[in-house]
Amino acid sequence: MTQTNHPFLSLKEGRWFKLICGASYQNLPAIRNLALAYTLAGADCVDVAADPAVVAAVQEAFQGAAQWRKHQSRGDGETGGDPWLMVSFCDGEDPHFRKAVFDPAHCPADCPRPCELICPADAIAMTPVAIGVLESRCYGCGRCLPVCPIQTIHTRSTAVSPAAIAPELLPQVDAIEIHTQINREEAFLALWHQLQPWVGHLKLLAISCPDGEGVIPYLWRLYEALQPLPIPLIWQTDGRPMSGDIGDGTTHATMRLGQKVLAQGPPGFVQLAGGTNGYTVPKLHQLGWLRQKTKIAQETAIAQGSRPRFGGVAYGSYARRLLSEVLEADATNSSATAPGNRRPFKLEEHPDQLQHAIAIAQHLMLPLKRPAEFLARFPVECPVRGIGPPLPHG
Repeated sequence: MTQTNHPFLSLKEGRWFKLICGASYQNLPAIRNLALAYTLAGADCVDVAADPAVVAAVQEAFQGAAQWRKHQSRGDGETGGDPWLMVSFCDGEDPHFRKAVFDPAHCPADCPRPCELICPADAIAMTPVAIGVLESRCYGCGRCLPVCPIQTIHTRSTAVSPAAIAPELLPQVDAIEIHTQINREEAFLALWHQLQPWVGHLKLLAISCPDGEGVIPYLWRLYEALQPLPIPLIWQTDGRPMSGDIGDGTTHATMRLGQKVLAQGPPGFVQLAGGTNGYTVPKLHQLGWLRQKTKIAQETAIAQGSRPRFGGVAYGSYARRLLSEVLEADATNSSATAPGNRRPFKLEEHPDQLQHAIAIAQHLMLPLKRPAEFLARFPVECPVRGIGPPLPHG
């Protein structure tokens, strides 16, 4: 899929694609390989934890992508540049900034371990070499909490102090995202005050907020407090956090909130997140959200700047799950290798696997990035469930 990959242009044209690696996810090999595949597929942004090690892993992925492009003779996966690198902060308690915690010594010997079975990140293990929660893998989805038979699983916050890491971290990134909730403007502005000295280095600010009573007035208050803002602003409509891999219907919450913000919210770009999956963009096509506008109409809307406009979609757990088989193949192949002899798995060193990963990522991007091709192949007049090409097979 050869395409121009200019993130701001993608925002203006409503085809912005963001990969969410997770605000508390720190599995460095997985993050690196996810960022590599989605970069080569044409992603516009990679959103990661505000952790120097995680940022370094993504920067290494960008370097790997540049080398891959350089040495490829054909155009598969070529883009016009790297995605923007975004890190996330929060202004208070937030499910994105937590990890599961429990003491396995309290687990009954005959426990069926539903927590281990339900964990989408394989972050819970009960083996002689790995017992309990593997912190680097856990991204805080919370699915293990209600299923524990003895209710011993709890969470701890992973939120970081911006003052401690901002001087080192923010000059290395392109964008920041602030997770907030309704009626937390005092906490939001306190956090914004800590981040503001680095705004001049940034290309974008995103604000993620869930739905609830009073959400539109709250977003307007934040917008007014941020003025004048010298960089573009995204309103991330966080419908059902960390749930896109559960089933098609999880996307409905973010679409409802997205419609609300588009109709009544403050200026900026609206980007769907929280429950997004392969059903999301086909449904948007069916509802007419993504009808192509003339260049004049697009430029007029941008010049007026008085209304929010659709920018694109972010994918988290669903995007990661799509590539899980490709990325986990190495874990299976290297299981017989002595731990001390294992090298970090670099996807670009396995060209067939990387090409397969790129094809899967492009499959997810097709309805958003190449709508004319998608609509020609998969008319949206048919029921949305099942719309789209079958996933590529390796």
